[in-house]
Amino acid sequence: MPEPSQNPKPPLRILIAAPRGFCAGVDRAIQIVELALERFGAPVYVRHEIVHNRFVVERLKGMGAIFVEELDEVPDDRPVVFSAHGVPKAVPAEAQGRGLTYVDATCPLVSKVHRQAERLIDEGRHILFIGHAGHPEVIGTFGQVPAGSMTLIETIADAETVDVPAENLAFLTQTTLSVDDTAAVVEALRARFPDIRVPRSEDICYATSNRQAAVKAIAPECRRLLVIGAPNSSNSLRLAEVAERMGVPSRLIERAADIDWDWLGQQTTIGLTAGASAPELLVREVLEALRERFDVTEEIADHTPERMIFKLPRELVA
Repeated sequence: MPEPSQNPKPPLRILIAAPRGFCAGVDRAIQIVELALERFGAPVYVRHEIVHNRFVVERLKGMGAIFVEELDEVPDDRPVVFSAHGVPKAVPAEAQGRGLTYVDATCPLVSKVHRQAERLIDEGRHILFIGHAGHPEVIGTFGQVPAGSMTLIETIADAETVDVPAENLAFLTQTTLSVDDTAAVVEALRARFPDIRVPRSEDICYATSNRQAAVKAIAPECRRLLVIGAPNSSNSLRLAEVAERMGVPSRLIERAADIDWDWLGQQTTIGLTAGASAPELLVREVLEALRERFDVTEEIADHTPERMIFKLPRELVA
């Protein structure tokens, strides 16, 4: 008597957003820690998470990196790397004062915002900085200029009610914000302060903009969206928000084990993307988990490849 056939897996089309995952700044920061370990030997200390991704941090720990919150946890005889999000000026100053060897892994696009802030203050302007309170990038940028010379703007309501003189104003933004939200806040600022100085170029980084645009491109065809990224990753959170605003239920997950199968259900088409700090390895892990339950068809969205490359610090490649 023939054995009963197993139930076939339900079909599932997965639209994979592109571009996704690592950006040039994240790739550079991770390389800096790896090269520092090669150059100086373990342990190498890293102030704060080098990027917001637990998998990346744990891998670097396994190679000999030690992650700390402040410089007073770093021994005098060991090197320290500053994270990709940037640090206040007081941090390298403290490192120099102690004679520490340090390497700055700040993303060059964040450093560009730092330099803009310095120039604007030199011109006698007050800066309205659009960003999220407490984010390391915001803390680092505020730490580039004298206290009181910059005011944080988080929402349209903030833009409409901030109490500052209308003259000699400028605005800058965090690099990992929602493109749409930021545009609305900027519109509110410009309506209230017509003479406000506008940045010479877009502060929201190319990778953040591209990944949000990629989600918008696939969302109309998706019934659910999975975003691979850390809960403290600003750019990853924004990807989920973008899809939700387009009517697509979305979940942020760190790894395949975080998939809520009841929430996912049996859909016909879902979307998959990854924040700028999430390695492609985790995308493949999620796809394999989906393959165990579904008869998967993968489709990678059409896109223009990102070709941005940032130079590594001279002291590590000389």
